[in-house]
Amino acid sequence: MALLEVKNLGISFGGLRAVNAFDILIEKEELYGLIGPNGAGKTTVFNLLTGVYRPDTGKVILDGKDITGKKTIDISKAGIARTFQNIRLFKELSVLDNVKVGLHNKHHYSTLEGILRLPNHRKVEKEMDEQAMELLKVFNLEDAAHRKASNLPYGQQRRLEIARALATEPKLLLLDEPAAGMNPNETGELMDMIRFVRKNFHMTILLIEHDMKLVSGICEKLTVLNFGEVLCQGTTSEVLNDPQVITAYLGE
Repeated sequence: MALLEVKNLGISFGGLRAVNAFDILIEKEELYGLIGPNGAGKTTVFNLLTGVYRPDTGKVILDGKDITGKKTIDISKAGIARTFQNIRLFKELSVLDNVKVGLHNKHHYSTLEGILRLPNHRKVEKEMDEQAMELLKVFNLEDAAHRKASNLPYGQQRRLEIARALATEPKLLLLDEPAAGMNPNETGELMDMIRFVRKNFHMTILLIEHDMKLVSGICEKLTVLNFGEVLCQGTTSEVLNDPQVITAYLGE
């Protein structure tokens, strides 16, 4: 059974069809790319998958469970985590506390326990500190644990955002243009990191990306969007050599 199955997904804004009849099937632990020209509807698809927008039509099935139209928090709890093209960290919080935000899906204590710092609060906080540090070690960020997130270099902020997303223990990780703003060396490191996350966390990954070197280097399958509709789907090599894709996306 596929981890993510999307059927006939669509949404309109003010009479304009932003996404129409979008279908995708992603198997567990697959590394899948969603590409297309600017304005093709890629980010709108991510917003539909994560509950930012409620679709007009279609179904979203995650690991056999229908999550269509559910609230963002419920979709997060169901197992979808996301990063953003423009990094969205809690920049005034420490690196450690940013990761702990993601852990709150799985760890709980009451408001009263927090205010009075009762034993359960201390126990849960200790557990979260330990788990957050383990994640930071994976991304070579443990030495920056107590620095403000805003003081990290750009590439490390990207790594922190992915670490925070993984803290929610997702089934599906959505990466929205993870290479945006990176130089070639950083992009190479990012490719290695995404491969590592997929292998070591047994993670299913769907990414939006304009960097064709990154896409062709790590994605097994691709879907191409154009004007809100699926233009082409298939293996990466098939899609990138499709004449329609070359014309519509690569501009050749």
